Amino acid sequence: MAEIALLHPAWQRPPLGMTDGYSLEMTAKDIAALESAAHGIAAETPVAVTFLPGETMDARIAAAARVRALGFEPMPHLSARRIPSHGELEAMVSRAVAEAGARRFFLVAGDPPVPAGPFADTLSLLATGVFEAHGVRAIGIAGHPDGHPAMDEAALWQVMDAKLRDIAARGMASLIVTQFGFAAPPFLRWLEELRARGIAAPVRIGVPGPAGIKTLLRFAAHCGVGASASVMAKYGVSLGRLLGTAGPEALVDALAEGVTPAHGPVRLHFYPFGGMARTVDWIADYRKGATH
Repeated sequence: MAEIALLHPAWQRPPLGMTDGYSLEMTAKDIAALESAAHGIAAETPVAVTFLPGETMDARIAAAARVRALGFEPMPHLSARRIPSHGELEAMVSRAVAEAGARRFFLVAGDPPVPAGPFADTLSLLATGVFEAHGVRAIGIAGHPDGHPAMDEAALWQVMDAKLRDIAARGMASLIVTQFGFAAPPFLRWLEELRARGIAAPVRIGVPGPAGIKTLLRFAAHCGVGASASVMAKYGVSLGRLLGTAGPEALVDALAEGVTPAHGPVRLHFYPFGGMARTVDWIADYRKGATH
């Protein structure tokens, strides 16, 4: 795909390993954590800045600007149903571009059942034309290998296709970032279906960073991620023993073994539930073969 050059240099070369060219996620409150871990993060690493309720626009912009200042690539999130007006959308995009050098955004519909303003979903954000008007190069959208509580599988594929076609029509590149998961087979099956449908967009597979077991299960429950006893056992967690911590080495090993060129361009996206430094340290150790 010619437009892959709009995403990131990592997509233009074969990965050196499963963790090569990874991306990270943070909230507006994680600036200090990112600063502390920055020495272990490669230059230009994509860092997504989430759109959490209760965080101000100024805080999100400041976080994205700090990502850029540290030498990384910011990717602000926008949650359609939490944006109260077209003016606020315009302000968020224009400021992120001007103050943080943002060249990509990640768009989701969001959790609220009733929109706070005129935007009900990702397509309604795209329809404004705000992103291409401000020179945005790429748009990230969500992938749901474990399904979605509000849509069946057919609807998920239909909506994804509509979003990808609209992004391309507006001259921007597409990136699919999945929800995190604990087992490789659902990701691999979903990738196979994605490519069978002719969707060539690069994909980032969501991986939970090392964290306490209770923390992992809490995020799984909140996000609707499959965390059955059998799935968690493959991840290395016994639901009968909730103390202690777990890392994603078994998942990443399985992805490294299972992902082939037929799955298309694939990289990892780490959700640092146990802390930014802990996740970055885990990645470094994994690369050295010293997993914990």
